[in-house]
Amino acid sequence: MGYAGGTKPNPTYHDLGDHSETLQIEFDPERITYKELLSLFWKAHDPTWPAQSRQYRAALFYHGEEQKRLALESREQEQTRHGRAIRTDVLPVPDFYRAEDYHQKYYLRQDRILMGEFRIIYPEARDFTDSTAAARVNGYLAGYGSQASLEADLYILGLSPGGRKRLLDSVAPR
Repeated sequence: MGYAGGTKPNPTYHDLGDHSETLQIEFDPERITYKELLSLFWKAHDPTWPAQSRQYRAALFYHGEEQKRLALESREQEQTRHGRAIRTDVLPVPDFYRAEDYHQKYYLRQDRILMGEFRIIYPEARDFTDSTAAARVNGYLAGYGSQASLEADLYILGLSPGGRKRLLDSVAPR
């Protein structure tokens, strides 16, 4: 989680300037391709919805000519699929500024017990923010992922038996 796309150096949530809130995703192309990420990106939002503000606009930032080509190609496919204007910007990657710690892993931070577990595992804020395990748990708490995938992940997340139970109880189908 962070800020990008603007001109103000070192933006913060309360002094954002002309930046937008965004995610920077590091990925292993041996495990997931850029095209697969693009497919997930387009499914995750309504690209025809007009931006209500620059802070919350939909934007896709690319690295290099190949990503640009694939991003624009996927945008054209979305245009055809939706049959109306795509309002998601496709832009070269600018400087990326990490958001403040309190903006990282929002759903996980709302669970005091699970956060206690993660503070033990990751005493340094940057390690917590960069943790794939914390990102997965945050996603499950936000309602993403199936019960089966959660159960498969439980033992690799590093949680205590009590933490695993808490997580299962927190995301159990309602």
